[in-house]
Amino acid sequence: MADKDNWKIKGDFVLSCNCTVFCPCVISLGQHEPTEGTCQAWAGAHIEEGFHEDTDLAGINVGLLLDIPGRLARGNWTAALFIDERASIYAIKALTRIFTGKAGGSTGLLKILVGSFLGVRTEKIIYDIQGDTRIFQIPKIIEGVVKPIAGKMKGEHVTVNNTGYWIGKDVTIARAETSRVRAFGRNWNFEGRSAELVRLDWGSDVR
Repeated sequence: MADKDNWKIKGDFVLSCNCTVFCPCVISLGQHEPTEGTCQAWAGAHIEEGFHEDTDLAGINVGLLLDIPGRLARGNWTAALFIDERASIYAIKALTRIFTGKAGGSTGLLKILVGSFLGVRTEKIIYDIQGDTRIFQIPKIIEGVVKPIAGKMKGEHVTVNNTGYWIGKDVTIARAETSRVRAFGRNWNFEGRSAELVRLDWGSDVR
C-alpha cells in the first residue's frame, strides 16, 4: 500500500479543552505547556463533503477524546474515536484510518503522537450549527455547547489566522458554555474553558 491513501474531507470542526482561554497549543504548535499542565479535550467534526478511496463520507459526524500528559508535541497521547452510527462499515473503516493517522496526509502525525488508542465506538452523534454556536452531543458521553468570542467589530469574532496548526490555519477563538465528558473512565467538565472552531480542509494532498 502507498504511504498515503487517497482521501479528502471538508467540513466543520469544534474542539473543547481544559485550558483557560485561549489554549497556547495553537500558536506554539504544541511546544508550550497546556495552561493546566496536561491537555484533556474532546473534538467533533461534521463532514460536509469527503471521500476515502471509493467510499463517500459526506454527512457523517465524528468525535474524538484526547488525553495528553504534557506538551502536545512530545506525544504519548491517549485517544478514542466515535463514529456516527449512520456510517456504513466501509465509512467506519475509512474514518478509522483517517483519524488514527494511518491514511497519511493531514492527519498523519496522529500515527506518531498517539501512544494509546482506546478504540472506536459507533454512537448517535449530533453536530448542530445554530448561528455561530456549535452544539455537539454523543448522548451520555459528550455534551458540548461552544460559542465564539466576540471581537471589537460588531458581528466579527476573535480569530487567529495563518497559523501552522495542523487542524487548520485559521482558528476562531471560542469558549465552552457546556462541556462535559463521561467515557473511558474520564469524567470531565470544561465549562467556561477554551475552545476553538475551524473549517476543515484535510486530505492526502497536504498543502
